Order: sequence, then structure tokens, then C-alpha cells
Amino acid sequence: MCGIVGVVSHAPVNQLIYDALLLLQHRGQDAAGIVTQQERKFFMHKAKGMVRDVFRTRNMRALPGNIGLGQVRYPTAGNASSEEEAQPFYVNAPFGIVMVHNGNLTNAHTLRRELSETDHRHTNTESDSEVLLNVLAHELARASSGAPLRSEDIFQAVRAVHKRIKGSYAVIALIAGYGLLAFRDPFGIRPLCMGRGSDGTVMLASESVALEGTSHLLERDIAPGEAVFLHTDGRIETQQCAENPQLNPCVFEYVYLARPDSVMDGISVYQARLNMGETLAKRVISTVPPGEIDAIIPIPESSRPSAMQLAQLLGIPYREGFVKNRYVGRTFIMPGQGTRKKSVRQKLNAIGSEFKGRKVLLVDDSIVRGTTSKEIVQMARDAGAVKVYLASAAPPVRYPNVYGIDMPTKAELVAHGRTVEEIRQVIGADALIYQDVQAMKQAVGKINPAVQGFEASCFDGCYITGDISDAEVTALNEGRNRGEEEDGGDSSRLSLPNAQG
Repeated sequence: MCGIVGVVSHAPVNQLIYDALLLLQHRGQDAAGIVTQQERKFFMHKAKGMVRDVFRTRNMRALPGNIGLGQVRYPTAGNASSEEEAQPFYVNAPFGIVMVHNGNLTNAHTLRRELSETDHRHTNTESDSEVLLNVLAHELARASSGAPLRSEDIFQAVRAVHKRIKGSYAVIALIAGYGLLAFRDPFGIRPLCMGRGSDGTVMLASESVALEGTSHLLERDIAPGEAVFLHTDGRIETQQCAENPQLNPCVFEYVYLARPDSVMDGISVYQARLNMGETLAKRVISTVPPGEIDAIIPIPESSRPSAMQLAQLLGIPYREGFVKNRYVGRTFIMPGQGTRKKSVRQKLNAIGSEFKGRKVLLVDDSIVRGTTSKEIVQMARDAGAVKVYLASAAPPVRYPNVYGIDMPTKAELVAHGRTVEEIRQVIGADALIYQDVQAMKQAVGKINPAVQGFEASCFDGCYITGDISDAEVTALNEGRNRGEEEDGGDSSRLSLPNAQG
């Protein structure tokens, strides 16, 4: 998962892109980058770190121009320690193209070989985003045949890209002297929306919060398979470039990844989480009698709406029992398991008076590895809780995710191969309640009936691109982000209080 933004304006865009990236910072804290264009020349700055640390005044002054794009990076493939893999990526032919990408290609190994042996294009990193850029560049060269680029050439190239690549992708590319191109995979797995400012500025971004937070009005989401081309003069052309598009957004965006104040594909993230709390209430009642619960306590932050709705429906007091240290980065971004374990108590602290002598129900958005859940349950016991029940607003995460969320190995998933009772014993809770898969899909989907379904492979094992087997998962694992490890722990970054997305 990453956050991307693109802007076409009549005024300098460097500050606007910076502000939008701050609003998307929750989508990636590993690296950040901005590129702008002035008189056909690109100006780029990118580095590892958070937005506020990567861009200083001198960097911002060196980014002139009225058109540009940016990204905050959360790596799931390639090398997290390599600054070369920070985006945007650039190729000088044809025309000069820079690109940012959110998602994960599932056939990157095959494409890399095709680029080398057939297309005669060179990739210099392990990033699948660089592969995608080179595929796009090759198809643009074929479509234009050496002539000046036309809109139809661009759409023809995107059609060819859709046929060649598989996986999840939301893309924004800047073509020197022509404009900004954006497109989304045929299933709409990763989000992308478009809005406009009162001055005519057009912005594309991963989440609506980036538009609204910079005084832009959300106009619509980019449709699955659709390509949008923004000319440098502000004209917009669009075309459907996929043969059989269908909207199946990633359900984990609504469970955890997205900000609650975003609206994605016509679904309010906040309302989706309220709805999940409503359906979870039925599961709780069937497992733990409400009279056995003194207080419902969320594990900050994403679980709050679900916990509030659950408490209201059950008539049980809602309490804030954990205080979050806002100056510690999102735990799932931490490089190694050793770092994650150490950071949990730095990130959360229990309020003893809310636990002492009480039977509490802790509510989390999801449980992935279970290591953080185990520690939080113990924190509640150490604070004096008599009983500690745990409820997850999401179903058990039993399968690897290959579409841009870093939970790729079965061995890392506490729910894989275990019953709910076995998971409960691992975590150490007195009772464990999970959301139902179908109930979750219905709870989120009823907000916008136009959504045809959801990419929910980590819950149901159904990979909608149709190209994923155990062998493919193993191959993707070999190219996954390894990063910098501590204490010999696993390099996967996914696991907050508890398990984030």
C-alpha cells in the first residue's frame, strides 16, 4: 500500500502536493517523493523517511512548475532499505515519463524477463513499480510509432498495459510536455479518485481526504480499467481501456488502511466501520453474554467506530482504556518483529482505572499475526482486568495477500491452520470473537450497491485476478520486501495494536 497524488494547475504545485502527501502519510512512512515539470524539464526530490523529514525549504524551492505528482511509500516488494526504490520512477524514452504506483504486480518476474529479452528495456531495481513504468513506456513507444503523442495513442498504450500486467495498480504518470495520465486496474483493487479546486486545479489522489484537506471538491472515483488524461492546459479526456472491468475494491481499505474521513468508491470508510461494529454485535452476543462485560474498550485507532457501535447496541459502557503515543510511527511500518515487540508498549499505555476489577471486551480492527494482540491482552491483565475478551471487527486473516498488503506468508498468520479456540489460546484472551466474512462484505457493500464485490483474499482465499496459486505466492515471497531486520525477526511490517493492514 502506498499513497499517490497528481496535480495539474495554473499555479505552482509543489506545496499543494506536499500538503496532499501529509494527508496520505498513513499509507506509507518508508519514503516520500515529489516530481514537478516546468518547460518540459522534470524536477525531482525523493528520499527515505516521512514527508516532513524528506522535504525541507531548499527541496521545495527546487520543485518549480504547475504540474506534478508525488508518493508516500510502504514497500511490499523489493528492498525497503534502498533509496533507489523510492518513487517516483523515471525513464527518458519515449518522451520522458515519471510515474508513481500504488499496488502490487503479481506477474512482475515474467514481465521483467519480457522487458529484457523482448522489449530490450533495462530495469535497475527490484521494484515492480519500475517494471510497470517500463511496460507503459514500451507500449507508448509502440502506439506513437515515433510521432508526436496523441490522446488515442495514450489510451491504446493503456489498453496494452492492461493486457500485459496482472495484479493491483493505481497509477499516475507525467509525460513530459503532454500531461498527466492516470489509470486503475480492471478490478479497481487499489483506490484512485479525482477532484477539482475553485481555481480550476485538478487533483488525483488515493483517498478523498487528500482532496478535501487541500480545498478540492471530490468529483468521482476513477473507474476500474479507466484511463484519464489531463492535458497541461487543463483539458480532461477519459476512456475505458479494459475489456471486462468490474469494481472489486480491497475490503481491507475499509477495515484498516484508509482514513475514516475518506470516501472510496462511494463508500464512507467511517460508516463501513460503524456497520462492521453492528454485525459484530451479533457475534459477541452468541459468544459472551453482555452481562459478563463491564466495558468495551477499543484498541486505537481504526477500531473506534466499530467499538462505539458495538457498545451502543449492547448497552455496555464505551471506555478509552489505552492512550496512544502519537509520536511513534505506525507499528506495522516497523522493519523487524523485534522492533515491533519493543514498540507496542511505547505506542500504547493502559489507563489502570478502566481495567482494574473489570471484565473488559477489547475491540480491534483485525488480527493478523497475533503477537501484538497477545501483548495487549497481557497489558489489560497487568492493569487489573478480571477477564479480557477480544473481538475483531474483521474475520480471521487466513491467507496471504498479494495485492499490496504486507501479509504474504501463511506461517506469519496466526489464524492459518488454527481454529478460533486455538487462536484464543495463543493470544491468551478469555474469549475471542471474529467477524463473519459474508457479514463483513454485506456491511460494507450495502453502503454502495454499485460495488460488485470485494477483493478479500486474505479472508476468503479467493484471488480475483485468477493467477494466484501456492507456487505464485512462493515466487512473490522471494521478491518481497526484506528491509532492515532487528533481532533476527521477520521483515514483514504488518502488525499494529493488533495487526494492521
